[in-house]
Amino acid sequence: MTIAKRLIVSGRVQGVGFRYFTQSTALAYKVKGWVRNLSDGTVEIHAEAEEEQFDSFKQALRDGNRFVGVERIEETDIAEEGHQKFDIRY
Repeated sequence: MTIAKRLIVSGRVQGVGFRYFTQSTALAYKVKGWVRNLSDGTVEIHAEAEEEQFDSFKQALRDGNRFVGVERIEETDIAEEGHQKFDIRY
């Protein structure tokens, strides 16, 4: 069953390639949707995936990479929009 979530990620997530990291991680876990920076310094993610894939994707985001410092991920259920790929929005 496909689920859809809105994630708001806080921490050191802007200016460190986090959107590109998120996109490559989404491709690895077959997550569809998009990612964008918000003006308050957080990053918003719209993610659609099977629940198991989503959980792995979210954990990989939390783990980050050597440049990223995720402090918090807020998660909200949203309506599925049927995305076919994962985009970076500007």
